[in-house]
Amino acid sequence: MATAAGGEGLTYGPLTARSVHLCIDMQRIFAEATPWHTPWLARVLPVVEEIAACHAERTVFTRFIPPPRPDDMPGSWQRYYRRWRAMTRERLDAVLLDLVPSLARYAPPAAVIDKHVYSPFVEPPLLDHLRQRGADALVVSGAETDVCVLAAVLGAIDFGYRVVIAEDAVCSSADSTHDALLTLYRQRFSEQIEIAETETILANWPAG
Repeated sequence: MATAAGGEGLTYGPLTARSVHLCIDMQRIFAEATPWHTPWLARVLPVVEEIAACHAERTVFTRFIPPPRPDDMPGSWQRYYRRWRAMTRERLDAVLLDLVPSLARYAPPAAVIDKHVYSPFVEPPLLDHLRQRGADALVVSGAETDVCVLAAVLGAIDFGYRVVIAEDAVCSSADSTHDALLTLYRQRFSEQIEIAETETILANWPAG
C-alpha cells in the first residue's frame, strides 16, 4: 500500500483531494464553563487545529444549535430541553454557540453548517455541500464521541462515505462510553470505518 513519507498506511489506502474534514461541534458551549462542558475538548483541540490548518479549505465545521424554547422541538426533544432549559436560546448567551476561536479563524475558507439535532445529515445543507464537492471520504473529529460524533458517523455510513475517525481528535465527557464507542466502531463497522491517529491521517492525505 502506498503511503506518504514518514506515515504508516490507512487500511483502505491514502485519502484524496476530494476527502473532507468533518469537525463536529467544537463550540464554546462545550469548551467553557456551561452545564454541557466537555472537559476533554481542550485536550484534543490542538490536534483538531492541526487537521484544520492543513486542510482548511476541505474542512466543514458543524454547530449544534438549541431551540429558543423546549416547545419549538418535536416529541422527546421537548423533555430533553425542559431538563436543559438553561441551554435553550432564550436563556443562553448566543456567543457560546460560536466555534472556539482557534478554529473559527479557519472559516472561511472552511464551511460552517448548523444543525438542530445530533446528526448533521438530518438537515440538507451538509449533504448538499458534500455532493457539490464530490466528497469521497470524511475525516471525522470533534465532540462527543458517543453522541454527535456517533450520529454523524452513522449518517455518513448510510450515505456510503468512507469514514476515517481521528482517534486523538475526538472527545467525550465520559471515558467509559468513549472507549465503548471506539470498540464498537472497530468491531462492528470495520468495512466502513477506519480509526487512526492524526499523524497517520495527515501523512496519507496530500495537501493543496
